[in-house]
Amino acid sequence: MTNLSSACAVNDVAGDVLLTRAYPAPSHPYRTPFQRDRERIVQARAFRRLAGKTQVFTSRASDHFRSRLTHTIEVAQIARAVACALGLNEDLAETLALVHDIGHPPFGHAGERALDRCLQKHGRRFDHNLHALRITEHFEQRYAAHRGLNLTLGVREGIVKHSKDYSAEQYPELACYFLDQAPPLEAQIIDLADEIAYLTADLDDGVESGLLEISHVRTNVEILARCFQIVERDHIGLAEKFLFHEALQLMQNTLTNDLIANTRANLSAAKLTSLSAVRAHKARVATFSALVESERLQEKRYLYDTLYTCEALEIEHAKAEEVVTALFEFWMENPEELPEGYGEEVKAEGLARVVADYIAGMTDAYILLQYAHIKRNPRLVRR
Repeated sequence: MTNLSSACAVNDVAGDVLLTRAYPAPSHPYRTPFQRDRERIVQARAFRRLAGKTQVFTSRASDHFRSRLTHTIEVAQIARAVACALGLNEDLAETLALVHDIGHPPFGHAGERALDRCLQKHGRRFDHNLHALRITEHFEQRYAAHRGLNLTLGVREGIVKHSKDYSAEQYPELACYFLDQAPPLEAQIIDLADEIAYLTADLDDGVESGLLEISHVRTNVEILARCFQIVERDHIGLAEKFLFHEALQLMQNTLTNDLIANTRANLSAAKLTSLSAVRAHKARVATFSALVESERLQEKRYLYDTLYTCEALEIEHAKAEEVVTALFEFWMENPEELPEGYGEEVKAEGLARVVADYIAGMTDAYILLQYAHIKRNPRLVRR
């Protein structure tokens, strides 16, 4: 099959600028710039901490549930497969997948919502994409000559733009990331690889937890039902749980194959044959087909209605929000209790941002230890 997108990959002359770094770095004899970025991310402390952060279920519930780290690895596998099939730069796609969730705080989306609400009271917002950029540019300290990981411009742009668009008017500090242009295809596929990974994994973990039943999933999720019917026909007599696992794998492949085929069709229909043409295209090129997109939305609604907002998880979410909010308020009222050395950061960034940064870097287990500590502290203001 003709590879329609090879000229659109970040490996042509137009993509050379994306290899630049904020600080000069000598070339490596056998590793590409994006391979080096990948390894810098994997060796970062913030990346390792993803092992202790919630995806959907806290690790305290079961060692078998996905953490933010195992989810990230699954996204990277899918992203690299899609990039390979489309003739894109696989190293860039994999690197962006590995870094895409590095800015998430503890307790998953519940923790992020709580942190954002806390910051809004001080005229700020919490955005995990922009926090990921702050981590890689400022907080990680691996080099003697500068702060940050000194990632290539291509990776930094992808961190910012893989899942949403930012306007130059609202975010002038991001002007260097080509905000008036679409991101390269390597960045565009990350958000959809993320969707494929969690749509599959959350059904798996939901059934494993006992909160979802296979029969109910089959009745209400069309794409899974279709896949289950196929594997049931091919594996007569197999136990339901094994059929379910086979159906999940087929569903993931179905979503991945559709993304590849539809993106290739979009490139052909719009006659996009270069990176600059992709950048100038008004709409994102990496998309699912209309049928699969409708099935994706149906499954996503199902997961929200039956899993993410179920009573058991809502109790966890409420606890997460209580912990994040109490700690934020405690350190806002008692900044001297922050770790030594944060004073200069407070002068530069303001107390609210520094407190949010400190909390966002914590694992689930560590933030609970901090909460237990301040619960015993009489200076904690109870609301």
